[in-house]
Amino acid sequence: GYARFVNIRDAKGATSLHLAARQRRPDCVHILLDNGALVCASTGGYGCPGSTPLHLAARGGSLDCIRKLLAWGADRLQRDASGRIPYVVALKHKHGACAALLNPSSAEPIVWPAPLKFISELNEEAKTLLEQALMDANREREKNILKGTAYSIPSPSQSDSGLDDNISEASDTELCCICFEQICTIEVQDCGHQMCAQCTLALCCHNKPNPTTASLTPPACPFCRSPIVRLVVAKIKNHDDVDHDIGDVSSSKLRKTRKSRNFSEGSSSFKSLSAVGSFSKISGRGSGRIAAENEWIDKP
Repeated sequence: GYARFVNIRDAKGATSLHLAARQRRPDCVHILLDNGALVCASTGGYGCPGSTPLHLAARGGSLDCIRKLLAWGADRLQRDASGRIPYVVALKHKHGACAALLNPSSAEPIVWPAPLKFISELNEEAKTLLEQALMDANREREKNILKGTAYSIPSPSQSDSGLDDNISEASDTELCCICFEQICTIEVQDCGHQMCAQCTLALCCHNKPNPTTASLTPPACPFCRSPIVRLVVAKIKNHDDVDHDIGDVSSSKLRKTRKSRNFSEGSSSFKSLSAVGSFSKISGRGSGRIAAENEWIDKP
């Protein structure tokens, strides 16, 4: 029940999301966004008039809040009443890392495709997998933006990443037939084709929402072009022909160390789709050629 109260404003025009961003509370920001908080709402007299939650997160210097707001579609170019964008606010308060991510010239983050009906109907396990893929993709973007600066993010050592376990796990399960790098963790219904969470997210985020209606054209299954009714956690099958739910497998074994590479330039996982279509036989539930008429494949 509290979702209907999420965008109620106080006497100064601030919503709960404004307050959570100002107080550097990323967990609260996530919960509010997940329950329909308006990511680009402007204040009245709270702080600087016309401030969005992103302005207040930039002022407070909370990288985690900024990450979540950007991932939910916060506009880096929206100005407050003084004409300042969040980037300028971060610079003024000497939050260098925040300013780097908010710089309008830096790469755009991947945005959670909330307008899609089947995304709003995800069960908890599937949603967790796709949200993790979103965070991984945007973290890779951050590394590229901050690389060579005083705020660069260190890469985890291979010894700590469980690389051997991941390779062993992948060898016993079916790899995604789009990227050939990740384990199939998401199943498209009703057709039953499977993809990894990273490629599923890239598919959902390929088209941008209509700026006037905020609606998003729903994608079709890349294998058979049938409409996507829902996305669920895939069941994996090992060499012993025993079905397991992906949710029962440790998350560290679901992702290889290259998990986010294909997102570093946006939805670049799909740059390889034309090559995938040349394979005449691909085994498993995710098998089959990707439809040649697919409208989101870049054509020469």
